[in-house]
Amino acid sequence: EEEFKWLLQEEVHAALKQLQDILKEASHRFTLPVSGSGGAVKQENFVLSTLGTDQVKGVLTLQGDALCQADINLKMPRNNQLLHFAFREDKQWKLQQIQDARNHVNQAIYLLTNRDVNYQFKTGSEVLKLMDAVMLQLSRARNRLTTPATLTLPEIASSGLTKMFTPALPPDILVNFYINLNKLCLTVYQLHVLQLSTTKNFKPAGGSILHNPGAMFEFGNQRYEVSHVHKVECVVPWLNDALVFFTVSLQLCQQLKDKISVFSSYWNYRPY
Repeated sequence: EEEFKWLLQEEVHAALKQLQDILKEASHRFTLPVSGSGGAVKQENFVLSTLGTDQVKGVLTLQGDALCQADINLKMPRNNQLLHFAFREDKQWKLQQIQDARNHVNQAIYLLTNRDVNYQFKTGSEVLKLMDAVMLQLSRARNRLTTPATLTLPEIASSGLTKMFTPALPPDILVNFYINLNKLCLTVYQLHVLQLSTTKNFKPAGGSILHNPGAMFEFGNQRYEVSHVHKVECVVPWLNDALVFFTVSLQLCQQLKDKISVFSSYWNYRPY
């Protein structure tokens, strides 16, 4: 009984403090400040490339959860014509995955700071409940980075991203940006128009993270088929750090739950 009291009053708070420190580090990764400027978030440039192909090349500028610049060169396979697109100066593209992951981390920190060192845990189940709530937020944060949204091709075609470029994207090009684990990814779809008289069976593609050549869809009273797909990506080191912090934090939560459970089961089944 004394040992269990000590666990609730001392060891639990030590573990919560350790968790808070790790999660604050994770939260800081999402908003890397410009050195000495306090509020502003640092801009970072990343070069997009894929081994063995130069069909798509580009440089992306990331500022926290926003792509503030994108400069892309696309070599068309049909005629090797080189197309160049860049974000308009007045446009930024919010990466919702990063924004959501950061919000979940901050929610986990909030749950932990609500139980400061002066708080007295009365029961093991109270600690287990807190750990479950924190783990839920951390799992959601991790899942936002590891599981990009599944989108249909019409959803990609109608997204605001298509209107961000200068010169404007031609109607036979679609682009999509997303986060996958620690990588920032760009997918470029080249399309060809399906003639209404075509004998090909038209079967619209459903939602997917990445659509393959041959996928068909209808948009703006026109039917299209994907002829080529190019995916380029770059590693974002601080996203990797954040994922490591999530894993370590989840392990710490689980270890604390296991300790509490051992004591609780002993408490429930001890001989009278």
